Amino acid sequence: MMRNVRLRGRIEAIAASLSGLLFLLTLIWPAWIEGVFGVDPDQHSGALEAVVVGVALVATITFSLLARAEFRRARAVRT
Repeated sequence: MMRNVRLRGRIEAIAASLSGLLFLLTLIWPAWIEGVFGVDPDQHSGALEAVVVGVALVATITFSLLARAEFRRARAVRT
């Protein structure tokens, strides 16, 4: 089945995985942005982290649905 999946579907699946990891990372460890980049753009209010969680969640859902459609298309072509 993987041979019938277009590059687009694979990229969407990878993007869904990465955005899901970003979602979980920010949900579990909200201060990772300050730790990694050494800046505090929201002065400890947590607003940036809330935005990152929201955007990552929407991206994960969107990319997952797009990848699912590609995998279903590949399955339909195969049968």
